[in-house]
Amino acid sequence: MENFPPPNYILTKSAVEGIEVYMPTPPKEEKYREVVEFNCPQCGANTAYSATDGGLTCTNCGYYEPPRKAVVGKGAERFEFTVETMERAAHGWGQARKELQCQNCGAYTSVPADSLTYTCPFCNSNKVIQREAPQDVLRPRFLVPFKIEAAACQEIAREWLGSSWMTPGSLRRLGEVANFTGLYLPFWTFDATTQADWKAQVGHRETERYYSDGEWKTRTKIVWKWESGHASLHTADMLLEGTTRLSEVLLERVKTYNLNDLAPYEPKYLAGFQAQAYDIPLEAAWETARHAMREETRQACRNQASTSRIRNFSMTLDFEKERWRYILLPIYIAAYNYGQKNYQVMVNGQSGAISGQRPVDWLRVWLAVVGLAAPGFTVGLIGIIILLLEGPGFWFMVAGFVLLAIGLVIGFGLLLQAMGMDDA
Repeated sequence: MENFPPPNYILTKSAVEGIEVYMPTPPKEEKYREVVEFNCPQCGANTAYSATDGGLTCTNCGYYEPPRKAVVGKGAERFEFTVETMERAAHGWGQARKELQCQNCGAYTSVPADSLTYTCPFCNSNKVIQREAPQDVLRPRFLVPFKIEAAACQEIAREWLGSSWMTPGSLRRLGEVANFTGLYLPFWTFDATTQADWKAQVGHRETERYYSDGEWKTRTKIVWKWESGHASLHTADMLLEGTTRLSEVLLERVKTYNLNDLAPYEPKYLAGFQAQAYDIPLEAAWETARHAMREETRQACRNQASTSRIRNFSMTLDFEKERWRYILLPIYIAAYNYGQKNYQVMVNGQSGAISGQRPVDWLRVWLAVVGLAAPGFTVGLIGIIILLLEGPGFWFMVAGFVLLAIGLVIGFGLLLQAMGMDDA
């Protein structure tokens, strides 16, 4: 028979003797190096990535390797949710690394194989177990390299720690001794287009005249009418963290990353830095992203209604062009103890944005609240005294009540701000 077997088919093992069985040619696997060593070509010592310009510098003899410019930005390749994509995806870090498991907070952190650190960057604990980093997790495909040096974090932290009058005066000095650890955090990005058809009863206010008790009157009523429509919404680069080890509140404040700096992942970027593998898998992160996209689409549908008065709303929704990326983003973390309590500070390794927890000098805060309430209380008390003396004290009492209310509202806001600083 001519043209047999068909193109892209190969002979495979048959369970029946004398019968030939053919199968499709397996897709070519992506080629990658499992382990990459970064040793100085001049003296053989270890090299370290430089956040200043992206080059590699030997920590022993000073040999310098210029950076390779390979920024792809938001044009970085997305990947479909297919079995083939997952099977062909590379795994591991691409180089030998160690993993530290913190016995205090439970965090897992990847560090260079030659690292001598035994401190958890999340809680500052020295109770860690060291082992070889597993290579069975998905490999990052892109990352944003560090642009801020660790030394610059000291100045950023010093100014931030002492920038609020609510914190103890001695807190500013902690910015000089805080040990910032450079860490690549795992993130997922998602793209999708949602197509939704909706219908609902929409209420319109109408005025009608009616005759009652011998005269014409007017009244307002709500008339419900069915409306329907279609909404299409495209979401690009929805960024979701791939770790549960950091405060969502603090991380959201420093998540000011510019994905235009995305570069293809290379193990060299991890030289001298710690990294964390994701503990929120792709499926769970995608479910969170789908829920957020679903709610955004629902709101877009409701916004199409002719009024905001809606009932019996229903929507059918389809997802199209679903894509994802697994990326690493740079951050510096410092954990410090103050007053027998552990606090955490984060600095965006790309932009320098800072967020964290700060202890509060509650004596200062309560004195400020009392000071805000004192004028109103004093004026009101004077009004009461004048009124008891049969004088014109009524307006003093009114003024005192207004001042007291204003002072208490401002004081309550200060208390909420102080609690947010201490417990973020």
